[in-house]
Amino acid sequence: MAMASSSGGAGALVLAFVTVAVLLSPALSAPLDGAGFHSATCPQLESIVLSSVQAALQREVALAAGLLRIFFHDCFPQGCDASVYLKGSGTEQAMGPNTTLQPRALQLVEDIRAKVHAACGATVSCADISALATRDAVVLSGGPNYTVPQGQFDSLAPASANVVDGLPSPRTASVSTLARAFSAKGLRDLADLVALSGAHTVGRTGCPFFSDRAQRMDDAFSRRLAANCSAPSPRPQNLDVVTPDLFDNGYYKALVNSQGVFTSDMALIKDRTTAPIVRQFAQSKDAFFAQFAKSMAKLATAPRPGGNVGEIRRSCFSRNARRAIDTVVDAGDEEGFTASA
Repeated sequence: MAMASSSGGAGALVLAFVTVAVLLSPALSAPLDGAGFHSATCPQLESIVLSSVQAALQREVALAAGLLRIFFHDCFPQGCDASVYLKGSGTEQAMGPNTTLQPRALQLVEDIRAKVHAACGATVSCADISALATRDAVVLSGGPNYTVPQGQFDSLAPASANVVDGLPSPRTASVSTLARAFSAKGLRDLADLVALSGAHTVGRTGCPFFSDRAQRMDDAFSRRLAANCSAPSPRPQNLDVVTPDLFDNGYYKALVNSQGVFTSDMALIKDRTTAPIVRQFAQSKDAFFAQFAKSMAKLATAPRPGGNVGEIRRSCFSRNARRAIDTVVDAGDEEGFTASA
């Protein structure tokens, strides 16, 4: 992957270029970089994100699951471009799979953007902030640290309805269906599918999302689910019944004991191609963490149909206002963005 340099005098030149470009609201294009992409232009970025996420999780631990779900729903349709944050008619938030995204988690990323831009100017995209906030939520919940590729621009438009509606459903998706969806995003190893499904180690859901599993009542756990859902006031269901608020391998231990909530969860332990990976992760948290970190880094660089083209939004929820100049600028051609191995 081409890497962008962001140090020295060339970095200062690029910052000046990008600052002027953002004020004029053109479309920008650039290669991605690893950790430290913003170190020259916003050295306090990661500390702002970390402290904000830490404070938010202390108030509401469920935000970790909310950030993870938003990140997945953002990256799968057209790459990790913050398109899912756009609000209004015809946006991804108005489309079926996304109508239940957690509003407080969406707002958290916007609140962090405001802090970052107040400290550094409009030099960091919502896409990068979302990726960093998700990583920090994983770590603060007990999960592994991993490098977040940075330098993503925010999309200029939402994904189309047919692409968003094609997100695999946790209620009905088989392993083969999930594997095809993941492979299309560059996640071709079945270990990617099993590890990223492990994000269900945190979070809760409601009865409508696992009604097919509960209605079958084909094992003791599904009968428990059915009993809860038939109650006058059903309780939210933990996706990990072993350690629901910790990011660990309890989810896989539950699957081995036939205690998966979603049909797609149970498919992982029933399918002969993925069951050995589930058992490995149930036995070894280290194995799960190592694969999850690797798979999240791959997901963060999921292909974008038009490449890394976009803008740095002044609000995560809306596109920047158009100004007099509306040209496509390829930052990869500017000094300071030269490719290196």
